[in-house]
Parts: sequence; structure tokens; C-alpha cells
Amino acid sequence: MFDRPVIVAPMAGGPTTTALIHAAARAGSLAFLPAGYRSVDAVAADIAALTAAGVPYGLNLFVPDQPPADIKAVERYRDTLRAEGERYGVELPPVRPHDDDAFAAKAELALDVRPPFVSFTFGVPPAALVGDLRAGGSVVLVTVTGADEARAAVAGGADVLVVQGGEAGGHAGTADPGGYTGLRGVVDVLREVRAVVDVPLVGAGGVGTAADVARIVAGGAVAVQVGTRFLAADEAGTRAPHLDALLADGAGGRGTVVTRAFTGRPARALRNRFTDAYSAVAPLGYPAVHHLTAPIRAAAARAGDAEALNLWAGTGYAHVRRGTTAAILDELDPRG
Repeated sequence: MFDRPVIVAPMAGGPTTTALIHAAARAGSLAFLPAGYRSVDAVAADIAALTAAGVPYGLNLFVPDQPPADIKAVERYRDTLRAEGERYGVELPPVRPHDDDAFAAKAELALDVRPPFVSFTFGVPPAALVGDLRAGGSVVLVTVTGADEARAAVAGGADVLVVQGGEAGGHAGTADPGGYTGLRGVVDVLREVRAVVDVPLVGAGGVGTAADVARIVAGGAVAVQVGTRFLAADEAGTRAPHLDALLADGAGGRGTVVTRAFTGRPARALRNRFTDAYSAVAPLGYPAVHHLTAPIRAAAARAGDAEALNLWAGTGYAHVRRGTTAAILDELDPRG
């Protein structure tokens, strides 16, 4: 199914670029284009460019969350963050009770363009959509973090499961953000999932070295999805303060933390002032909290201030170093 043991994760918010996807393909791998946080037109333009160049790719969509369980809690969090808005000279937007990230339009785009691979994060997509994608020739992947999610994904028609461990950087792909702890390792989750389903599994979480890849493959994965290592790829679009923070902390002194302070959903990031100040009080409520903190994060990025940025990173981040996508793929390949 995959020519190399490592595929490149969809990294929303800028790091994944068409240049990175192209470079991964030239090196014999596969990279996923994230549709999250982007307009349908922007995603369509990238797909058109990749298709015109004959580049194989995957497309990743976020399955919409239900509206936040407690809008008042999100509003209280807005009040708590008011001082951050003042610090960076921005006004916090009103709370948006629900936003499905134009899921229906992005799903229709996927049906129209028929990507070779389509992956879903944050839950199981409608079975009818999965069936239509498969009928059109797309291989459908669904991210899971445990046995119950795996059963639901396979029942919903998934061809492949991306089994995400708690070591993974960025958002946990779970359908149950309220119950997620980030404490279970990818090899343990692979073992649990393999016991209840019989489809190919891709492991994900905390990869820094070829030995990590080999360990996850030995645990039952047909391939390993890696994101954090590619944040420093020459072809990536990672924001300078994020990249600088990763590269400056090669000894791992900052450490990582699972936090919902930035988006209202659990995600693993480098510790910084913002995570220390707000992780304990941030409510569940994605994407309402994401929209709430967006002006703060944008202003911090403009100022080059990593202390209020969502510095997504997996536990293997100390191995991040600059290089081409092809060179990183070679470094992570346990076959030598």
C-alpha cells in the first residue's frame, strides 16, 4: 500500500505545503494535504496544482465536532483571556457556538477530485460519504485512539486506520476529546486495536528516529505517519517562532504537554507561558476556543513571540533538525 515505511502527516495551519507533498512523493513517500482551517477554494487550488504535476497525495478532513457542551464556559474563558488580548493589542472575537469548517463542501470537493487517499480526523465520517469515496477509487483512512473508535471506523467503512498514540504532536484525533488523556503509547494502542479489527494499521506518535519507526512497525503497523520531524523540512511552511522554538530546544528542556488552551481540544505542544497559564482552566469547546485564541496567536507570531503560540510537537521533537523532506525520510527509514 505504501512504498516507504514513513508517510507525512497532515499538518494544518501552514506547515504542510504543496512543495512538501511534492518532495515526499519524489522520495517515494506520501504526504497528506490538510483541509482544516482553510477555505474550499484554497484547498481546491492546491489539489489542482498537485494533480497537474501528477503528484500522488492524500487529503485530510476534520470531522465536525458537536457544539461545545457549555458555551458559558467558553465565554468565561474569553473573559480570562482578555488580558492576553490587551498584551498583544488585539480584540477577542465573540464566541462562535458552532463551525463545521465547511465539511460538506470539502467532502463534495473530495468526491469531485477523487484523491488517491482521503483521511479523516476527529471521528468517523458518514458511512454514505465513505462508500462514495471508495466507489470513486479513494482509499479511506480514519484516525483512532482506541478499540471502540477502531470498531466504529471499520463499521463505517474505513479501509485503513491511523492509530494515534498519546505521544503524537498536535491534536488528538479522538472522537471523545473529553475522555482523552494522552497517556497511552502508540504501541499499546496498536496492540489493542489489532485485537478487535482486521484492516491495515498506520501507527502515529512521538517518532524522532528510525528506531522509533522500526518499533512501531514491529508493533503491527504497515507504515508510520510522522509530522513533527517534518516541521523543519526545507519545503515546510512552519512559522519562524515555532521552528525556532523547536530547534532551540534540542535538549528537550521545555518538554511537551497535552493542552486544550489553544483550541478547546486536547493537543500536544511544547510548554510555554500560555500552556502554563491556561491549560488548567481552558474548557472543552473546539473549534470555538480555536477561533477565540486565533487573534492572540496571530499577533504573537507577528511579534516573533513563541510564548503565546500553539507550538505543536510530539514527544520525539528533540530530534528535529533542518533538512530536505527527502533527507528526513531517509533518516527515518529503518531499512537504511
